[in-house]
Amino acid sequence: MKSKPCRLGVFFLVSVIVLALLASCIPPPKEVPPSTGEVIDQLGRVVKLEGIPQRIVSLAPSNTEILFALDLADRVVAVTDYCDYPSEAKEKPSIGGFSTPNIEELVALSPDLILATSIHEKRIIPQLEGKGITVFALNPKTLDEVLEAINLVGEITGEEEEASELVAEMEHRIKVVTDKTGGLPEGQRPRVFYIVWHDPLMASGSETLQDDLIDKAGGINIARDLTGYADISLEAFIAANPEVMIAGGGHGSGEDLPLQFAKNDERLSDMDARINDQVYGVDANLASRPGPRIVDGLEEFAEFIHPELFKETQ
Repeated sequence: MKSKPCRLGVFFLVSVIVLALLASCIPPPKEVPPSTGEVIDQLGRVVKLEGIPQRIVSLAPSNTEILFALDLADRVVAVTDYCDYPSEAKEKPSIGGFSTPNIEELVALSPDLILATSIHEKRIIPQLEGKGITVFALNPKTLDEVLEAINLVGEITGEEEEASELVAEMEHRIKVVTDKTGGLPEGQRPRVFYIVWHDPLMASGSETLQDDLIDKAGGINIARDLTGYADISLEAFIAANPEVMIAGGGHGSGEDLPLQFAKNDERLSDMDARINDQVYGVDANLASRPGPRIVDGLEEFAEFIHPELFKETQ
């Protein structure tokens, strides 16, 4: 018969083994950023962070889409009037317009992080920082910078793994397009014009998302000599004679007016794009919002510019 001390020893040993097995089944704690730290935002500003933000305000629709894509909806306490995607974003309180947020309402919300953009740099960001609120700005102008923005938001919110997974998925979809278009010689790249607005006629020049979309989709942006979103004369537009016209629409009060101009204006009737029926409309939110859906825009541009390469996806 075993002695009592022996039985206790066996029991203790078994207990240790069971606890070790249980511990091995428990997932490791999620890595989070340090309670304090400095991160450089996309305006080149050094932003000091104090812990993981729990009350976030988005000052742009693209920022809102990134936050929701990273499963941060429960931490978003307010958005702008124009934050309409996903549909759940419209249920959040609004603090006003994209460029005209209500500062008093913002302060009253006691946010520990505000996601801004370059449009807020001169006036809004200094006001908010003057009141002791942490502001982090995103300013992507290319697809690569959109991916960087998503990773940055993941880093400052403690959702680096979610951000990494989302970026990897987007990179894969971008590669599917660029594998087919990246090696195309100039002679196989159609001349493309993206119509931002029709009256006055406005184009997407270099340093715009649409310029990068056109390039990655295998086209040549005929407005590349312009910078940013710029007016262009009708005469210069007609002389450039694009083979593909893409008109943004679907948001704001303009609806599809740029597309109707491209398709129906008699002054454009002799242009190659009209003759070959290569005039397309795109949801401007997919082509101009620097968020996760920008890859949807790239895929549509690729189908418009090179239907012969992407017909199986149509």
